[in-house]
Amino acid sequence: MNIEEIRDYCLSMPGTTEHLPFDEVTLVFKVGGKMFALIPTDELELSISLKCDPGRALELREHFPTVSGAWHMNKVHWNTVRQGPGITDELLREWIDHSYALIVASLPRKEKEKLKGR
Repeated sequence: MNIEEIRDYCLSMPGTTEHLPFDEVTLVFKVGGKMFALIPTDELELSISLKCDPGRALELREHFPTVSGAWHMNKVHWNTVRQGPGITDELLREWIDHSYALIVASLPRKEKEKLKGR
């Protein structure tokens, strides 16, 4: 996936908004006002930082050499993923979905209902 494909995928999720809060080069995707994905656009190599539960974050880092603790956030709960061996488009979409789902699960019930269209 390239940056535009990832951007489109993130924005296709209910309630997702795009922001530039850190600097002028990092795309930030939020749901319910909380970040679930960040993409620096000024790097030569595509990377994306994603929220992750701590056990899964560590497991992914151990299994994939191009996954590391995120540069910008709590490294226990955030991973930065770079393209590399074993990082397929399908896997990347799964990780984006997981990050989004973690944030949605943490939202108040009223916010969750808005996302479902109730």
